[in-house]
Amino acid sequence: MTQKQLRFLGVGVAALLLLAACGSSTPTTPAKVVKVGLVTDTGGLNDKSFNHLADVGLLKAIADFKIKGDVIQSATGNDYVNNLTHFAALNYDLVIGVGFLMQQAVGTVAGQFPKVHFAIIDGVGTDVKGNDLKLPNVVGLSFKEQDAGAMVGVIAGMLEKDKLTPNKTNVISAVGGVSIPPVNHYIAGYKWAATMEDPSIKVLVGYSNDFADPAKCKTLAATQMNAQNKSEIVFQVAGGCGLGALQAAGQAKVYSIGVDADQKDADPSVIASALKKVDVATYLAIQSVVNGTFTSGVQTYSIANGGAGYQIDNFPGGTVPADIQTELDSVMAKIKAGTLTPPDTIP
Repeated sequence: MTQKQLRFLGVGVAALLLLAACGSSTPTTPAKVVKVGLVTDTGGLNDKSFNHLADVGLLKAIADFKIKGDVIQSATGNDYVNNLTHFAALNYDLVIGVGFLMQQAVGTVAGQFPKVHFAIIDGVGTDVKGNDLKLPNVVGLSFKEQDAGAMVGVIAGMLEKDKLTPNKTNVISAVGGVSIPPVNHYIAGYKWAATMEDPSIKVLVGYSNDFADPAKCKTLAATQMNAQNKSEIVFQVAGGCGLGALQAAGQAKVYSIGVDADQKDADPSVIASALKKVDVATYLAIQSVVNGTFTSGVQTYSIANGGAGYQIDNFPGGTVPADIQTELDSVMAKIKAGTLTPPDTIP
């Protein structure tokens, strides 16, 4: 493990001051400082996406609860077990794994360290066959990404229907990383909502099979936007790799949509972002350990409970047309009420 991979944050354990009078020396017990270890997926902390957001949640918890918080960045999937074990072997109070691809590693390590609490973003602790082990020391932090995908799908579909896109091709696309449930949930909601708004729209879907290399997603997005395929709104769902898709859209002078966090600063082409509040889920998981209220199982975040949504960014024309905003408000209200349910599989 290199110094670059391991980042130490937080505060150390500080001894309480001994307040003695007249020479007396009554000993006191140092206050326990909760220790939290965060293990990123291969996209790393600079993905401007879910790894970054998990770190944001950790940093807020450090400030609010005066915990000790450390981060290890995984270079490859082969690092997962070792990185999780590093913190567990040091008796950290909570070890957080970021990403669906870490499920088996969390299941393995949590089983070996039953006294350590674990949380995993986008998954649960599983066996080698992907079965949930339902370990009492593991909480899965799950999201209805299809809710957020649907909101940006409304934007894309309405822009095409209203002829407010750069080339009016009626073609949009999504660049996924690896074809796993969290990625596909986003794309399912996006395609479903765009088609709901404009039944004649064409939605291209491709995968880079990578979450870290922006060049791969840039190449894929460029193919979707070429003279033959003609996509003019690109939704990236590929973590750090997807930043390349946003850049490709900017170079092609078309529109792009960010994922997980507000990615308006990633490229001027970003007109909106699908939000997945990983920072909130991470913070609340840490808070439960600090407060002694940790509960295993699965916690799900969605539009209904404020765990998913969207952000308007550099919108064409500077403002959102009234009909688009009205439709966004209507769809969000219906999803929240349960009268409209975005699919979690790509239609």
